[in-house]
Amino acid sequence: MPLLNALLAGLIFGAGLIVSGMANPAKVLGFLDLAGKWDPSLAFVMAGAVAIGAIGFAIARRLKRSLSGAPMQLPTATRIDRRLLAGSALFGAGWGLAGFCPGPALVSAGAGEAKAMLFVAAMLGGMKLYSVIEQRRAAQIGRA
Repeated sequence: MPLLNALLAGLIFGAGLIVSGMANPAKVLGFLDLAGKWDPSLAFVMAGAVAIGAIGFAIARRLKRSLSGAPMQLPTATRIDRRLLAGSALFGAGWGLAGFCPGPALVSAGAGEAKAMLFVAAMLGGMKLYSVIEQRRAAQIGRA
C-alpha cells in the first residue's frame, strides 16, 4: 500500500508540474529573467504550493501517524548555517542555468528530453559526491 500511495502522489505531483509549466525550462527561465521579458506566472504556482504546504504541515503537526499509518516524521532542523546557504546557492545556480529543479527534471527526463536527462545524470552524480564527502567527514569526526 505505501508503494501505491507513493506512486499516486508522484503522478499527481508530476501532472501538477506539467499543467503549471514548471516542467518547461523556457517558462522557468522566463520567470528567473527579471531584467528581460519577465514571466510572473510561476510566482502564482509557487505561492499556491507554499499555501498548500503550510496547510499540510499545520495538519501534520497535530497527527501522530500519517494517513497510511506510518509514524509522522517532520523536519526539526531550524538552524541556518554555511552548509545550508551553500546548498541553496548551488541549487539556485543549477536552476538558473538549466531551467530545471529536481521534480520537473524527472518529469521532463521521463518524457525523453535529452537536456533533462543530462541534468538528472549530473544531479545524481552530485548526490553521490555529497554522499562520499559526508561518509569521509563522518569517518574523520569518528577518529577525532
